[in-house]
Amino acid sequence: MANKFKTRVTEILGVEHPLIMGTMQGHSTAELVAAAANAGAFACIASTMFNTSQALREEIRKAKSLTDKPFGVNINLFPMIRPQNTDEYIDAVLEEGVTVIETAGRSPEELVDHIKKGNAKLMHKCARLRDARKAESLGADLVEIVGFECGGHPSREGIGGLVLIPQVVDAVQIPVIAGGGIADARGFVAALALGAEGVLMGTRFLASRECLLHLNLKSRLVDVMSTESTLVLGTIGDPIRVLRTELVSKVQELEEKGATLEDLLPLVAGEKSREAMSAGDVDNSLLPCGQVVGMIRDIPTVKELIDSIINGAIAVQERLSNTLSGNG
Repeated sequence: MANKFKTRVTEILGVEHPLIMGTMQGHSTAELVAAAANAGAFACIASTMFNTSQALREEIRKAKSLTDKPFGVNINLFPMIRPQNTDEYIDAVLEEGVTVIETAGRSPEELVDHIKKGNAKLMHKCARLRDARKAESLGADLVEIVGFECGGHPSREGIGGLVLIPQVVDAVQIPVIAGGGIADARGFVAALALGAEGVLMGTRFLASRECLLHLNLKSRLVDVMSTESTLVLGTIGDPIRVLRTELVSKVQELEEKGATLEDLLPLVAGEKSREAMSAGDVDNSLLPCGQVVGMIRDIPTVKELIDSIINGAIAVQERLSNTLSGNG
């Protein structure tokens, strides 16, 4: 089936489909990113997975050995227990010939000149209307906006994508990539109907063959309902939407009792959760997970998933055309 979805996003990123795999810290490896690229979508390597800029360089080279298609690198601006030298990592990305850098977590203001001087495009991910406006004013080439349904860090404003996405589209001139609450062809078309020129999906790709997430966790994603996507750490000002597990329930109980960051840190420290996930220990995992988890029913390859989304979207488009023309 011929692809009918050409937008400014496909032009800027140099990809076949306006579909972006959400960067998943700990899972967005060269193998997963290359699988998305080879299937016509766009993805970014997660730089936070690497303790040195040299290790990041090696991962970029590995991705290039697996695909000749474009991909990017995510530079994380969220608070970190062990902060990275952001400028050093950006140098590594630029010197390795990657031309798209994704930022998220806070304003990328102090990085814009560095990125632009390296002739790279800046794609900034945010969760609030005002942050999208700010990103455009700073010179971002693309803005990703995620609704409250998203896995990971939603806005504390609590606005769902159906309301947030068209507001951002109306507020900025640069292309908008919409995420949060999207897992299939129907959501893909809906995001485009709201004015987005690209569609961001994260949680759905966790349950793909190439993702290194342990099969125990993938199987859990297939089995649960949307109500098993829940928020934690809101009481300390850093809400994160995750899969409900025994650990998550314990954290929520402590939050209800007024626990401080110091009380919670031993439970939610990234290294501890990564070890649990690596071992397939579902009960002690802190896995970012959006409400679309209730729509996941299988574990396909990345290519199978992307093909089903694009071909399904074309079918949805044709059904809508028939409906609107009175032929349905």
